[in-house]
Amino acid sequence: MPTYVPPPVELTPGTAAAVPVRSAQARRAWWLKTLHQWHWVSSAVCLFGMLLFAVTGITLNHSGAIEAKPEIVARTATLPEELAESLRSLAAQGGDGAEEALPADAAAWAAEAFGIAVAGRSAEWSAEEIYLPLPRPGGDAWLRFDLEAGEAEYELTDRGLVAWLNDLHKGRNSGPAWSLFIDVFAVACVLFSVTGLLILQVHAANRAAVWPTLALGVVIPALLVILFIH
Repeated sequence: MPTYVPPPVELTPGTAAAVPVRSAQARRAWWLKTLHQWHWVSSAVCLFGMLLFAVTGITLNHSGAIEAKPEIVARTATLPEELAESLRSLAAQGGDGAEEALPADAAAWAAEAFGIAVAGRSAEWSAEEIYLPLPRPGGDAWLRFDLEAGEAEYELTDRGLVAWLNDLHKGRNSGPAWSLFIDVFAVACVLFSVTGLLILQVHAANRAAVWPTLALGVVIPALLVILFIH
């Protein structure tokens, strides 16, 4: 059976010119669609962080005008005699200035007596006391074992919601999980900004105000730095 061969397509000058035009338009449409996809995905990832860091940027910038009344809660408890003797023995063996975590029984007792999680946290040991700093966003805390008196003292300072949010903004005492979130948020912001700039470039030919507005966004902060920050 003979193989069917389609007749050759005759390209007129008009159709020959239309082929590369359509190809260029298809590439432009694909490129623009890809930019829009990356732009909205990155904006969705950094939306919550952007709002949080924008609001806390205002509160940090006006921190002197925002009054905070710290609330301090102090509690004491008597150590079980067996636990006190065990801690005295460990403190004598380690010597003054040693830093190591509390033993499991002491950490479990602190969790029961004060409702705090201290397992694995480094403490400062001496013959007289064991001091455990417990920094936290929006406040501070510490736990102290008085080995001579056989007592434990816990103090918590809470500076309020605004201070807590400000410390999240700075990543202060917020732990590795929040630090990872800040890194992911920063990368998403870079993608959001770069894809937005590229989208502006695509539309700049039809929007005369794109580049002047972008230039103002660069020039104004630069002038503020040069003229008013020394």
